[in-house]
Amino acid sequence: MNLKDISRIALGAMLAAAGTAHLTVARKEFQAQVPEWVPLDKDDTVVYSGIVEILLGAGIILTPEKHRKLAGLIAAGFFVAVFPGNIAQYVNRKDAFILDTDKKRFARLFIQPALIAWALLSTKNKDISPV
Repeated sequence: MNLKDISRIALGAMLAAAGTAHLTVARKEFQAQVPEWVPLDKDDTVVYSGIVEILLGAGIILTPEKHRKLAGLIAAGFFVAVFPGNIAQYVNRKDAFILDTDKKRFARLFIQPALIAWALLSTKNKDISPV
């Protein structure tokens, strides 16, 4: 197993763990990240996004090598799609998890590009560019 595989499996495990937390111990915390403009009930949004994260995590780990690039693109797309929630949490000054100051909420915004890069780089094909 190489470093890229370890990175991919770690990303998948992190996604699955976060998705499980959405459905269990951190449900209320994740509701703070749902922007007011989302037309669904906050709890429903958290449940649906948790299910998607679990499926993405499993997909990142279990997808055969020839389809991993697609799995990485889908995961990266998910990270892009949930980014407005991070922005809303910062703009609306909503506390959740350890994000209880403007500085921490602002710093969190820079994690999203790292997650996107992680998804793309850990799933790229050996013989082609990162995306």
